[in-house]
Amino acid sequence: MKPPFAAVPNKRARQAQVHIRRATLDDARTLAEFNRSMALETENLKLRPAVLVSGVTAVLENPARGFYLVAEHATEHATEHAIENATADAHPVTLASLLVTTEWSDWRNGEFWWLQSVYVVREWRRRGIYRALYRHVQQLAAQAQNVCGFRLYVERDNQVAQKTYAALGMSETGYKMFAQPQPQHQSDADSL
Repeated sequence: MKPPFAAVPNKRARQAQVHIRRATLDDARTLAEFNRSMALETENLKLRPAVLVSGVTAVLENPARGFYLVAEHATEHATEHAIENATADAHPVTLASLLVTTEWSDWRNGEFWWLQSVYVVREWRRRGIYRALYRHVQQLAAQAQNVCGFRLYVERDNQVAQKTYAALGMSETGYKMFAQPQPQHQSDADSL
């Protein structure tokens, strides 16, 4: 069964025209579904939907934890005229999302913005949507003035994503990541 957000793109379109905005509580279920899909696709993990919805909602309700951005198909985004003449089922199509969290760097007296939960609906990949999201993040960081850089982690075998990040100016660091889950969260995501 195809999720409702996975509208099939026009095959002739090379790049999607997108509208990027901060996510709201209305996006929580879509974001949770994107996270579920991403975990299954990249790590073969089956995450619990209730935990995902709670985790996403916790961010949306507390901006200190971070913020989500969503990319919507711009031609589907309602204009004032379209709202007046819309049918009951007209709405923007959510194509992608990412989460930004922060890490304070005492070495740089600034924040690193971590890009997490990056997901683009499969049918809409390779159309510049992640590039648009990343450029939007860069613009927000420039406005914030205390952001010293961007970081993310990617699965070792995900060569497509790694090439995408490199093409946008990111480079691999010399760090390895270590983790230890707390016992009460062990079953929520067993790849930590």
